[in-house]
Amino acid sequence: MTATAPREEQLWSRCAGCASLLYRKRLRRNLDVCPECGEHARLGAPERLRQLVDQGSLCLLPDRLPEADPLEFVDVLPYPHRLTGARASTGLAEGVVCATATIGGHPVALAVMDFRFLGGSLGCAVGELITRAAERALDDRTPLVLITASGGARMQEGALSLMQMATVSQAIAALREAGLLTVSVLTDPTYGGVAASFATNTDLVLAESGARMGFAGPRVIRQITGRALPEGFQTADFLLRHGQVDMVVQRRSLRGRLAALLAATRAGRPARPPVPRQEPASHHERLADDGAVLARPTDPAAEGDAGTPAVRDAWDTVRMARHPGRPTTLDYLDSVFDGFVELHGDRLGADCPAIVGGVARLAGRHVMVIGHQKGHTTAELVARNFGMASPAGHRKALRLMRLAARLGLPVVTLVDTPGADPGVSAEEQGQAAAIAENILTLTVLPTPVLAVITGEGGSGGALALAVADRVLMLENAVYSVISPEGCAAILWPDRSAAPQAARALRLTAPDLRRLGVVDEVVSEPSSAAHDDPAETAHRLRAALLANLLPLLDVPPAMLVRLRRQRFRRFGANRVGARAGLR
Repeated sequence: MTATAPREEQLWSRCAGCASLLYRKRLRRNLDVCPECGEHARLGAPERLRQLVDQGSLCLLPDRLPEADPLEFVDVLPYPHRLTGARASTGLAEGVVCATATIGGHPVALAVMDFRFLGGSLGCAVGELITRAAERALDDRTPLVLITASGGARMQEGALSLMQMATVSQAIAALREAGLLTVSVLTDPTYGGVAASFATNTDLVLAESGARMGFAGPRVIRQITGRALPEGFQTADFLLRHGQVDMVVQRRSLRGRLAALLAATRAGRPARPPVPRQEPASHHERLADDGAVLARPTDPAAEGDAGTPAVRDAWDTVRMARHPGRPTTLDYLDSVFDGFVELHGDRLGADCPAIVGGVARLAGRHVMVIGHQKGHTTAELVARNFGMASPAGHRKALRLMRLAARLGLPVVTLVDTPGADPGVSAEEQGQAAAIAENILTLTVLPTPVLAVITGEGGSGGALALAVADRVLMLENAVYSVISPEGCAAILWPDRSAAPQAARALRLTAPDLRRLGVVDEVVSEPSSAAHDDPAETAHRLRAALLANLLPLLDVPPAMLVRLRRQRFRRFGANRVGARAGLR
């Protein structure tokens, strides 16, 4: 809804759906749904909470976190200026409001995103706040309800914002393990990293009438495919027809539907006393079963970067990572591993050529290797969809990960993709949910997982194979929440600012090691990997063995606990500490 004139904005609104002029008080009584055409206007988080929870039951959770600008990101405005403007215009501290309350008398923890705050983007603070809400639900043994509204991950925080997809997903996994219900309510719009993680990996997914959800936005899909989109594409009814949501709910019915679902789950679960809340000295320390404190993750920033290769200009590195001669997953399977046996198919009707996987040997040990496959020639790139996996590719990878866990095999992933397939058919087949399920599964997989960024690590398509115990990165690879061209198109006047965006995103291996996203940089020959593939393979093999062998001695339960700790440290507190080190 938009105001008709400044003096009338408190009295009248014009419907964005049918252009009817509506009396504001009547519209508010109708929950901001147009009585003429049923258009559901976007709601801010405070109003959403007012509509959903029982009167007098709301208790807001703390939302003040350390100020941080981890990348010192500047486009046409410095990032801190954008944050200040968003806070002034919304009255919110961040893009999510978290609380405990009751809905129909049933206690819940809630996290409600607000699109008005930087497009509801998922940054470190938002990820931290949602994770804390999930941890509160776990402590109180109550369901968690997420109300999503987001354009995706926050570009100004680079790969650290990408990590929030894993951080929140593992909090959802902990609630699953505890038998506690998780529900997401998709509102308009829900896209990108939020759609491909916690918005779709909850037990139940509801869509408010008029909501739109997808991994890639309509504009991106049109630009990449050059195709017109089907009528109603990515709308709530589209999602329901394609099996991606449990139900579509009118706003007036939402509170009642949630209450009914909460009542059913409460009736089916025996009552237990709440777990006493005990705050550890640090969010980065968790107690093992025997009471010993787990070691804190290594902090590369504190240790310094001795031995890390000097990096070239970020834009030059992007072009190097995309070089058509750069070794592919199949090249490495031939030169680093032995006896590779490829396995095909997602067992649901397709086999995506952009993902290859199967059993191989590494120094006599059997491992499951899964990777993106691009190609060197134009024909190979087209046949492999440029390494952009479809939902079938992600589900094939998921099948092989789970098989590896049953067989007790370590998993090695090789990441080289511009991103997940953004096509219409990919959205119809549930691209966001497929990525989300991979991320969630990797957070709990009871076998060692070692990921290597070998070329391009593009957004959620890369993270779907990179939630690992150890993340390695070749010297001339890149790993980012968005491509430099995409970032430039959104935050700069035009795409010609891509080199500037590449530098601002801190997407090179040394940058990401300093930020803790990457554990080790694997040096390439003095020119590049494509100029000496044999030497590159030799160095990668040595790095894989050095990092994998220690993981084989870690008990599975401890392995999962340490992996979760690794990603939990990417919250706002950690980012604030890193900002102070720079």
